[in-house]
Amino acid sequence: MAKYRHELKYWISYSDYVEIRNRLRSFMSFDMNSDENGRYLIASIYFDDYLDTALREKIDGVKYREKFRIRYYNNNKSYIVLEKKAKDADLCLKTSVRITEEECNRILSGDVEWLQDSGKDLLIEFYQSIKTRLLRPKTIVSYKREAYVYKAGNVRITFDSDIRSGVYNTNLLDDDKKLMSVIPKGNMVLEVKYDEYFPQIISDLVQHPSVRIGAFSKYAACRMFE
Repeated sequence: MAKYRHELKYWISYSDYVEIRNRLRSFMSFDMNSDENGRYLIASIYFDDYLDTALREKIDGVKYREKFRIRYYNNNKSYIVLEKKAKDADLCLKTSVRITEEECNRILSGDVEWLQDSGKDLLIEFYQSIKTRLLRPKTIVSYKREAYVYKAGNVRITFDSDIRSGVYNTNLLDDDKKLMSVIPKGNMVLEVKYDEYFPQIISDLVQHPSVRIGAFSKYAACRMFE
């Protein structure tokens, strides 16, 4: 059963990244889905309503908020997921369900009536949100991720770089989609996720004088050009 996890985000420089990464590699393992360098590519499309509620709630710092997105990895269209991410302050809950490439394209083209007969709870909830809140695909968010895991506390530490926006493009599965960088070169986002407790040994590894917790949102950053 899905449960809330702690999620903390930090804005870091490339030099911070190198120092922290070198420490982590002595104690943590690469995520099982990573390449030999611990990295993979993520591409998502986020949904919002006509009032841009998800965007505005993030900017306004609303304590509880949620949003839907479709995501796939390393340009692999055989594994696509629809996700709902709920945030309650620094706690995060993600639920997901797999969809096919055809189903993804149907959703993005506005063909959604089949969702209500899918027999899958999350797809039905998504359909209801589309109908009652008028959710629509808003922007593509793409980035490179380097991920490390630690069994105790179910800790996951990631470095996200080369964050890019599709601006007005919502054709997520287009291999030739044009993307625009949204962060200064050399900067990246450090994310720390864990269950009930954060082992002290890992906490010590990510400490750095210049690292400060922030409220960075990839979705918000990728909509700044509209």
